[in-house]
Amino acid sequence: MSIQGFNDRVSTQGLRVYRATDFSVSNGANLGDPIGDATDLMLDDVYTVAPDARRWRLSMTAADGLSHLNITDGSQLGTVGANVHLDCCATFMAPDGTIVEALVLVEVERGTEYIAAAYLLPLGDLRFKTDYALVNVDTKTQRARFAGLACVSFSRGTRITLATGEQRRIEDMKVGDRVLTRDNGVQEVRWLGQQTVRATGDQAPIIIAKGALNNARELRLSPNQRIFVYQREDVLKAGRAEVVVKADLLVNGDTIQRGSGGFIDYFQILFDNHEFIFAEGIATESLIVDTRTGPALPREVQERLGMGHHTINRPDPFEMTEAMMHGSVASDILNRARRI
Repeated sequence: MSIQGFNDRVSTQGLRVYRATDFSVSNGANLGDPIGDATDLMLDDVYTVAPDARRWRLSMTAADGLSHLNITDGSQLGTVGANVHLDCCATFMAPDGTIVEALVLVEVERGTEYIAAAYLLPLGDLRFKTDYALVNVDTKTQRARFAGLACVSFSRGTRITLATGEQRRIEDMKVGDRVLTRDNGVQEVRWLGQQTVRATGDQAPIIIAKGALNNARELRLSPNQRIFVYQREDVLKAGRAEVVVKADLLVNGDTIQRGSGGFIDYFQILFDNHEFIFAEGIATESLIVDTRTGPALPREVQERLGMGHHTINRPDPFEMTEAMMHGSVASDILNRARRI
């Protein structure tokens, strides 16, 4: 059996963005103007982050291969139901030569083509009191860059449990390897992807220390990677035994931290269906191909997937949201849940 096509579910994602007014031109042709859509941007304009700037959660659903993005309930910015356009990918350079890429997202007024608001989604860290010169505006790759943020990934060195019980490093795996899954026995790997990105901003890994979640070794995951939790007693107050939670919601500044700095090698693993596999002993999800992640895949993989449906072949576990978690003690609560 070969992989067949995209899951047609609608993907929801919470993005940490700046308001456009928090990133304005401090020197250049558009002096004083906030970041805007590609038609208004001028190369060599210098931008700075406002002293009181903060990042807000912009919650959106993605459908039809990212051709439609809509703001959803729970978003801290924007109008629920409004359309959002992935406008461009802008590249900035700091005085020390550091490069930071950022996606510009434009909210459109309902029933019109007028811009209601613009948001900046940095793909790296923007520093205060730093000048950022605009050096490139790309209106062709923004969908793929946006999709890449949702691709769940394991870092180099992560050991995956095979059908034989062998613990094999993700970078040593190959198509056809037989992997133990939590729900569907042994499944063969159909595709493996790799990318090297700056380990900053929304691409920075979540570092789970050895033993934090009963894991045998330190585990580094992409922020969107979901971890499976089975609780014999409902200590998470979820109303059910099986739940999943994104790695970035577990950060407590101690045993689970957000890494930052340098570069990181991320690896994606794909099966016939969406699975939970064992990484350093923790049940974590494989890549699911849906409306959000599909555009991030190589063209030849997209063409092969376009023939059918890549599916979730079990009831999707209940997902703990940010509002349900208790912030700094989230990982402690989860650890208790796993031990009961």
